[in-house]
Amino acid sequence: MIGKRAGLRMSNSAAPSGPQRALIAASFVSRVGNGLFNTAAVLYFTLVVHLPATQVGVGLTIAGLVGLLAGIPAGNLADRYGPRKVWLTALVLQAATMAAFVLIHDWVTFTLIATLDRLAATAGGAAGGALIARTGGERPAAFRARLRTFVNLGVVLGTLGAAFAVTVDTRSAYTALILANAASFACAALIALIGLPDYQPLPRPEEHHRWAVLSDRPFVSFTALYGAMGLQYQTVSLLLPIWLSAHTDAPRWTVAAVYAVNSGVCVLLQSRIGSRVETPRQGGRAFRLAGLLFLVSCPLMALTADVPAWIAPGLAVLAVCVHSLGEVWESSAGFALGFGLAPDHAQGQYQGFFGIGFGAGQALAPVVLTTAVLGLGHTGWLLLGAFFAALGAAGPPVAAWAQRTRRPGHDTAGATPARPDEALLPDTA
Repeated sequence: MIGKRAGLRMSNSAAPSGPQRALIAASFVSRVGNGLFNTAAVLYFTLVVHLPATQVGVGLTIAGLVGLLAGIPAGNLADRYGPRKVWLTALVLQAATMAAFVLIHDWVTFTLIATLDRLAATAGGAAGGALIARTGGERPAAFRARLRTFVNLGVVLGTLGAAFAVTVDTRSAYTALILANAASFACAALIALIGLPDYQPLPRPEEHHRWAVLSDRPFVSFTALYGAMGLQYQTVSLLLPIWLSAHTDAPRWTVAAVYAVNSGVCVLLQSRIGSRVETPRQGGRAFRLAGLLFLVSCPLMALTADVPAWIAPGLAVLAVCVHSLGEVWESSAGFALGFGLAPDHAQGQYQGFFGIGFGAGQALAPVVLTTAVLGLGHTGWLLLGAFFAALGAAGPPVAAWAQRTRRPGHDTAGATPARPDEALLPDTA
């Protein structure tokens, strides 16, 4: 088995750059579409379709939670039949469901289409993770960081493009955004079809089973940590804008500046930092550093309510700079541990489960942040920072635990015998 893994590493090292470029291009195009749609989605559903905001929220919550169910089954399909087939299918389904949004007129139809969209998105995430693993090449961490840089850049460009439609504020403009997002999924599928190899399934040990990941306690533990730490994303996108609007006298443009700074820091630093976090041990340390940076950024965000209006924007930008740096370290840790701990033959299943953990955290984030944190005011911000720091502190012990259960000859959850830290440079992406 070790010989097979060494052979796989040699194969990945010699992998051409063409598949990597194709995966980056496909991901970039689809995320431009996401940026176009996500910026104006709520406005379209409430102002154009005339659904009450509460119904939109309930429908999206139902869709998000049901969508999580596709994670492990889709990952197993990717492991069994090849990740490209499943990813292409998911992209085509997302193109269809996104286009169907222009036809909705009632809440039931909206919720049904949104649920189908989330099921396809979750399936695509599992298969896409397995694709990243197979195309990683000789420097998987550098490739993952480069991929995330282009993903972030795509969202930024899409968001800027959506500003025009939001300004025009007509049904035609919003419809154009939705159809453009649908087209982005179709284009991504075409790029993947032409540029990505049809990777064949890897040999699986006899003891492998469809729910093996659930028996891998170190991986399950890190997934839970990463899902909980995922609250940090909506700290910037949801909590801070509400705080600035309701508790400070900062000018309204501060919210836009916060978004721009967050995206800019991630685009500029992801490749530089992410390429240095390759092993699970390094991932554990990166996760701890991220928690400490969030411990600093959360009180800074709270302090924007205690300074003059002319200082609040600068303090908010400083806080978001620190927070965004933590986000880069946190995502790098997620790559190193999320991919590095997964057996090669079951990357789809493991990435599907990892996506479930992250998605569950995102689904709970609005409730936690708007009730517990906002309800407690400054104390809530301090507790949030301490919560992130505590999660980060658990990163190195969990990484060490995972290494101990992956010694040569030891089988974890029916997975292939894993390797010590020196060999844990992921031969996957």
